[in-house]
Amino acid sequence: MDFAVVGEVIAGRYELQELVGTGGMSNVYRAHDRLLERTVALKLLHDRYSDDDEYVERFRREARAAARLSHPNIVTVIDRGEQDGRQFIVFEHVAGENLKELVRSTGPLHIRQAIDLALQVGRALSFAHEHGLIHRDVKPQNVLLNGDGRAKVTDFGIARTLDVEGVTQSGVVLGTSHYISPEQATGDSVEAHSDVYSLGAVLYELLTGDVPFPGDNFVTVAMRHVREPVPNVLEQRPETPLRLAAAVERALAKNPADRFASMHEFVDELEACRGQLGEEGENEPTMIVRSTVLKESRPRTREPERRRLWPLVLLVAGLAIAAIAAGLFLFRDSLSLGSDDGSTSSAPVKLRAVGAYDPFGDGTENDGEVANATDRNLDTYWPTEHYYDGLAAVKQGVGLMLDAGRSVSPKSVRVTTTGSAFKARIETASSRTGTPHIASMTLQVDGSRVFKIIRAVPARYFIVWITEVTGEQQALVNEVKAR
Repeated sequence: MDFAVVGEVIAGRYELQELVGTGGMSNVYRAHDRLLERTVALKLLHDRYSDDDEYVERFRREARAAARLSHPNIVTVIDRGEQDGRQFIVFEHVAGENLKELVRSTGPLHIRQAIDLALQVGRALSFAHEHGLIHRDVKPQNVLLNGDGRAKVTDFGIARTLDVEGVTQSGVVLGTSHYISPEQATGDSVEAHSDVYSLGAVLYELLTGDVPFPGDNFVTVAMRHVREPVPNVLEQRPETPLRLAAAVERALAKNPADRFASMHEFVDELEACRGQLGEEGENEPTMIVRSTVLKESRPRTREPERRRLWPLVLLVAGLAIAAIAAGLFLFRDSLSLGSDDGSTSSAPVKLRAVGAYDPFGDGTENDGEVANATDRNLDTYWPTEHYYDGLAAVKQGVGLMLDAGRSVSPKSVRVTTTGSAFKARIETASSRTGTPHIASMTLQVDGSRVFKIIRAVPARYFIVWITEVTGEQQALVNEVKAR
């Protein structure tokens, strides 16, 4: 029997009061600790696993792992033991709903609230990583909220041995596919980057009210995480700050190397995003920071005397405006000359298409026509191949590489097409063979689209990375310009 009886006393001490959660390996009960007269949470391993040494050890490992973590955002382990062969763990009781229940009841959260909760979870995970522990099953159901709104992460240790064979061979799902990283879904090694991905999926849900890749079964959803382009938060919630949307997209990168280098770095970026909201941001869905209104510091007195000063004030102001205009004119001329030190300016940055970028294909993609994308002729273009089954079904993406001739920091890149709409983003690299880094949001190019560069790090090479094609299942890039 996998369900204990309410009223049963475990280890002569813990009286079971209510079943509050069920899982593939265990059930969780609210219980009364008769010894210390307090409410606790008690987790019981399912009876069918009590004779399986592997599952018993996995359960014990959870208790040992969680007991090593003392953090305000991690549920505390109180006790561990067994009774009549049944393994149990006792945790502090968190009297509140979990994050999944919160989203279901309220829908998308206020942007500040979503960031605050993600920060608390991120700090807990960062602390665990620093102590050599990877959660591997980060999901809203594993984040409990106490009465003060504090988030507490639970279920550490269960997923330390999480892999796909645990699902296919035993039929026990040890991870939740709606938040599973691509490397987990394909059975590759799971590291701290996997928790970054899962937290990115959780934050996406907090902001939009839905999971990144919905689906009806584990395999379908898991494969969508592996194959399909990262969904754009802005399409679901346009008022999301660009920097926050970019952070979510980076956390959800398919390649672990393209994500944040660590959970600590992800937390730092979320703190920076939160800092940009301003003091008034909590109740503003758009999170626009209002400027301060200046008030007069003295009463309106001696009006006649101030009127006599107006001609002099106007003369001085006119001279100042003329001087500023002349300075701007000279400054503009100096900018038009350009510079060789890689400094940022508003002058155009000359890009030259130098080749296709096809790391997931045969390495080529109509390379003979790439020059058309920067020849300043909208009647010519560089085409991708035709992807009749959709680009995402074949590979993660394909790109066009451009060379600026030197390290530059443009503010934006404009991509123009006369063909079918496609989705793309801008990536940068220090060399033609260097690792690309995401530099903009993924947006739809339909006619002409300006990509704002969010990752303002000087780079020589720029990639128009196409992730999805529509219509004729072929993308045409007529012109690419940077400023």
